[in-house]
Amino acid sequence: MKKSKEHSQGIIIEFDSGVIPPPFSHYYRLALDWRERTLAADFEIHYTNREDLTEEEILDEGFTTEDDFSFKGELDYVWKKVLSQEFEKIKWSGRPPEEGGLSISALIDGKAGTAKSPENQEAWQMLAQDVIQAIFETAKKEAPLTVNYRLVDNDKIQDCAITMKFSSRQAIFQSKDESKEINWEYAVQLLKMVFTPDYNYELAKENPSNKRGSYIECGDGYWHELGKGVVNIDTSFDAVDKIKSGFENLLS
Repeated sequence: MKKSKEHSQGIIIEFDSGVIPPPFSHYYRLALDWRERTLAADFEIHYTNREDLTEEEILDEGFTTEDDFSFKGELDYVWKKVLSQEFEKIKWSGRPPEEGGLSISALIDGKAGTAKSPENQEAWQMLAQDVIQAIFETAKKEAPLTVNYRLVDNDKIQDCAITMKFSSRQAIFQSKDESKEINWEYAVQLLKMVFTPDYNYELAKENPSNKRGSYIECGDGYWHELGKGVVNIDTSFDAVDKIKSGFENLLS
């Protein structure tokens, strides 16, 4: 297996959501080829078993009737380094791919090797989702995500934002005084915290408050006050405080 890793010229990632019900159930195939000093991507995703659902049932779950998508094109070469490094240190589960889950095969001379299941399924699923988001941005299917934050303390208002550009794997921090690229992993972990608590949209506002407090807007136009409209789901884990400290560290 070591030899195929050393000579791999790309990878193919396949994912099957398994037994989860529609409209969530889906399958995707993501082929990434870096033989020619470019990163060529061939991607398709298909949502399965929707035949017995009405359009209303699909829309009620936040989907559309046209969620299937395919893409062939080039991605920013920055992703090649990330993917190849992760593939070089991969550990295999030793189990054959089964229904449900993710499998990976190496591309060697344009041909796919044997598909195997990585030991760390969750990490590879998350990495694949990052690449898929890069594809969506490259194809102009989705815009980069921007999360806005406001801190009001002692009548001083500080506004800032983080924009995640998956297409180029850049995290851009913007405030009144500066715009700079920040550490990608720091931004990813901070945004994971952002989407961890519970958001009460009945308390949300279309404009941020000028009253003392911390406020966040997650890209949908609605502002929430941390600690009131945004509350921890798990009382043993203070995600709200981590959001505050994460943004305020960037503001300091």
